[in-house]
Amino acid sequence: MIHATAVVEPGAIIDETAEIGPFCYISGRAKIGAGCKLIARVTILGDTTLGTDNIVFPGACLGAGPQDHGNEFLSEAKLIIGNSNIIRENVTMHAGTPKEEFTTRVGSNGMFMINSHIAHDCVVGDNVIMTNNAVIGGHVRLGDGVIMGGNSAVHQFVRIGRKAMIGGMTGVARDVIPFAMVTGDRGKLRGLNVIGLKRSGYDEHTVKSVTRAYMYIFKSTDGTFEERVEKAESKYHDNAMVLEQIAFIKEAMHSRRQVLVAE
Repeated sequence: MIHATAVVEPGAIIDETAEIGPFCYISGRAKIGAGCKLIARVTILGDTTLGTDNIVFPGACLGAGPQDHGNEFLSEAKLIIGNSNIIRENVTMHAGTPKEEFTTRVGSNGMFMINSHIAHDCVVGDNVIMTNNAVIGGHVRLGDGVIMGGNSAVHQFVRIGRKAMIGGMTGVARDVIPFAMVTGDRGKLRGLNVIGLKRSGYDEHTVKSVTRAYMYIFKSTDGTFEERVEKAESKYHDNAMVLEQIAFIKEAMHSRRQVLVAE
C-alpha cells in the first residue's frame, strides 16, 4: 500500500500492512512496522525504526541528523520509535550522536502534537504528550506519562520525572521530580500534579501521602534539604511513589545535578 508518488529507496523494510501516502520519502535504511500509516509528505531519513501502528501526519520529518555541530551526518545515527504513537504535522525527531550510542529513543502510546521537537540522544518514555511547539534539547529524559504544555522547552541534559506536568510557555533548566507540576516562564516547582495522579487511578490516601512527603521535603525548615530527604525516605518507606521521588533526587545529588526546588 505505497502510493505511486512516494519515493522509497532500495533497502527499506516496510511491513505489507503499512500505508505510505502521497509524496512520502523513505530512506533505504528505514524500517516501518505493521499497521503504520504515513498519511502524506512524511520524510523518514537515515536508520529510523517505527514500531507498529504509528500514525504520522503530513510534514513530519523523522530521523534527520542531530543539530550537534560536527555530528550532523553520522551513518551510525539511529532513531527508534515504539508502537501506537500519534505524530502530528511538522513534528521533528532527530537521530543520536556518539555520546549516547548514536541513538534517540521514543516510547509507545505517545502523542506528539504540531511542531513539537525531540532532539538528538533523548529518551522519551511511554504515554508522553508533547503539546504544540513543545521542544526538548539533546540528551533530555522524559519519564512515562509526562505532559508538556504548548510552547514549553526543556534544556539539554535535563530529566523530567514520571507523570510530571510542564505548563505552557515554561522553560525548564533543572531536573523535575516525578509527579511534579512546573509552570512559569522560567519554570518553578508549584507542587504536585494531583489531578493527573487521580485521573491515573491513584487512590486518595496515596495521593495525600505523596503530598505530605512533598511538603516536608520541599517546604519544611527541619534541617537541610539533604537531611529532609533522608528522613522522608525512612518516614515514607511504605510508599513506592515517595521512594521513587527520593531515588530521583538522590541520583541527581550523586551526579551533582540540580533538581528544581520550590521557592
